[in-house]
Amino acid sequence: MAEAMYAGLTYEQVVRKYTQTVGSVCVVRLKNWADAEDCFQNVFTRLYTKSPDFKDEEHLKAWLIRVSINECNNYLRDNKPLLPLLDAKETALEFPHDELDISWALLQLEPKYRNVLYLYYKERYKIDEIAYIVDKPVCTVKTLLRRGKEKLRKIYGGDDV
Repeated sequence: MAEAMYAGLTYEQVVRKYTQTVGSVCVVRLKNWADAEDCFQNVFTRLYTKSPDFKDEEHLKAWLIRVSINECNNYLRDNKPLLPLLDAKETALEFPHDELDISWALLQLEPKYRNVLYLYYKERYKIDEIAYIVDKPVCTVKTLLRRGKEKLRKIYGGDDV
């Protein structure tokens, strides 16, 4: 039986190449390593079982990011805490404050801003590409980016965002 190909890559090559991207999307969205690992596995399981056709690697990457976001949203919807945490800040995932990496600041934002800013800054997508991935109008993405940058600027503590 021939091995399935995804935009010219084998399944193993896709996993190796996009582990960081899918993992980062899941961690940024969920703010919890264990939950992110569950969603990460679900994304690659879905790729393997569905075996969708992709036009090119960019289409594959966009699909993986979109499925990652959907998996995280489903996880959050299905796993709401039964009791509120007394102090969520004590258990929050933290990144070191690195001037070159804004991940720690992104984690402090609301998910609607966190997702578009992650795709814009970390994955280097253009606004129209982000709109396609998050399934929102371009104007909405522009507004989310503008407002998110303002919030990020306050968190990050500067004007260089």
